[in-house]
Amino acid sequence: MHKIDHFAIGATSLDAGVDALEPALGVRVPDGSKHTLMSTHNCVMQSGNESFFELIAIDPDAPDPGRPRWFTLDFTTTQKRLAERPRALCWVVSTDRLDELVANSQIELGEIVTFVRGERSWRLTVPKDGHLPEGGLLPAFIEWSPGPHPSTAHKDMGITLKKIQLNHPDPDSLTAMLKALKVDHLAHVGQGVSGLRFVLETPKGEVVLD
Repeated sequence: MHKIDHFAIGATSLDAGVDALEPALGVRVPDGSKHTLMSTHNCVMQSGNESFFELIAIDPDAPDPGRPRWFTLDFTTTQKRLAERPRALCWVVSTDRLDELVANSQIELGEIVTFVRGERSWRLTVPKDGHLPEGGLLPAFIEWSPGPHPSTAHKDMGITLKKIQLNHPDPDSLTAMLKALKVDHLAHVGQGVSGLRFVLETPKGEVVLD
């Protein structure tokens, strides 16, 4: 069964991202960990229903990863957007049949990359050139190793993901792609300029991050 696993907000740096988000969210996103393969690091917190909020940035202390980083973090267009403020980058859906999903998909989702941290591992779809399918409107897919969902170890700061909003000039086309991936029930599609929005319930009320 597919469900929302987590969603990513990008920032020029973790410190800048935490500082910029605090006035809107009413909380400071707690420290997370590093992604050695991608030379990135994050801050994380629970977002309800065994999902988590991820603030992600390039790790300035890490070496060049030898490949494009995920979530378009190396793209000039993304870096210009992040220079303005933290921005919604991607949503990630969990599955227990990742190989089958990728093999049968008519939509190019990227290669399956394995990550390991301590006793846990996860496999994630990552396009080799670092792009995001449909600019992030289509999700990445993840499969965790057996065990409790990692969000159970993250802090609960009173943040809940209420809705993922996807806007597209041709909403019927986007909806068809979501249906093909069997994730159309996980997001709301509207017509307009392409854009990804996360609607959150926070200690300061409803907040939209885009």
